[in-house]
Amino acid sequence: MSESVNVSVIYYSATGTVHALARAAVEGAEKAGAQVRLRRVPETAPQEVISLRQEWVRHLADTADVELAGHDDLEWADAALFGTPTRFGNPASQLRVFMESTGPLWFQGRLAGKVYSAFTASSTAHGGQESTLLALGNTFYHWGGIIVPPGYTDPIQFQSGNPYGTSHVSDTGAPGEVQLQAARHQARRAVEVAAALKEGRTAA
Repeated sequence: MSESVNVSVIYYSATGTVHALARAAVEGAEKAGAQVRLRRVPETAPQEVISLRQEWVRHLADTADVELAGHDDLEWADAALFGTPTRFGNPASQLRVFMESTGPLWFQGRLAGKVYSAFTASSTAHGGQESTLLALGNTFYHWGGIIVPPGYTDPIQFQSGNPYGTSHVSDTGAPGEVQLQAARHQARRAVEVAAALKEGRTAA
């Protein structure tokens, strides 16, 4: 890769599924030669709700050392990958709160021209994975972003089966190697496109 690329992987995860996909995306981006930041968005659910699920409590404790996402992480990035569980076919409100706070950056054009991609997980096989990824795309359009989906650009995509972005059915357990490889590929592809854009802009 001739152009150095900065990648931010920004995610929300309640019980660890999306966090696992995010870590795989970091691995893929780093292997492609990028500088990578892994960032989680703040938890906004009430403590009394969180405490009803021990895996939720445990995951919050296990990831307390992951830095919180800030606007600087988006300004710094040439490519940003967003991860979220589905919530009735939409991104989780925790991630939306962060994304909706970026108005000042958007207004100044600081989010335009960057590469964006997204990944998700749902409890069931038809739990709104595609609509969640498409909903995130609506925001990327407003930002003036360049959306880079995985498509069917690698053999792993014919096993994972989602051209919109990496996805996992959490009721089957933790993400397996197919989903993790898909996340790595998606991140590599985002890095490759971002590097080509940077190289083209430099040449221009």
